[in-house]
Amino acid sequence: MSQKDPEDPIALFQSWFAEATRAEPSDANAVTLATVDAAGRPSARMVLLKDVDARGFVFYTNRESRKGLELLANPRAALCFFWKSLDRQVRVEGPVEPVADSEADGYFATRDRASQIGAWASSQSRPLESRFALERRIAEFTAKFHVGTVPRPPFWSGFRLVPEAIEFWQERPFRLHDRTVYHRAGSAWSARKLYP
Repeated sequence: MSQKDPEDPIALFQSWFAEATRAEPSDANAVTLATVDAAGRPSARMVLLKDVDARGFVFYTNRESRKGLELLANPRAALCFFWKSLDRQVRVEGPVEPVADSEADGYFATRDRASQIGAWASSQSRPLESRFALERRIAEFTAKFHVGTVPRPPFWSGFRLVPEAIEFWQERPFRLHDRTVYHRAGSAWSARKLYP
């Protein structure tokens, strides 16, 4: 980050993300998603960022999976990106909202056919009696959708994390890291430095 940080953290994130896309050996868009269950117990897992703009950070999942159910019950979450090749981390916090059906349909149509079939076949996060049971479901949905377009399952969609806070962390020697956190009030962002 420069001495004078940019006023728009989304533009800064997009710049860092472009650098990470060039520098990371694979999946620069991999991000840890943290949610909580009804008892307040946290859970974290990796998802793939599929879009980011002024509205927020978008990822897709089975809405009946553990993360999907937790997000529907408590629509707040946190994301943590870590790009070791650049010694950078970005943390994002805020409310979560479902993406529009048209947006989910558009993204689903870009997935390869095997991934589309997999979305139908997987009862994500629920007990699996055997690998054979999954392979049988894949065969069933492959036969069902053997011709034409594979429609998006009604239980599969996207979520958008609408950022209220975004923190940028850049590693520095002697653990004197550079940290800047942005907070949003309405449509305006304010930035401040944090001790490492």
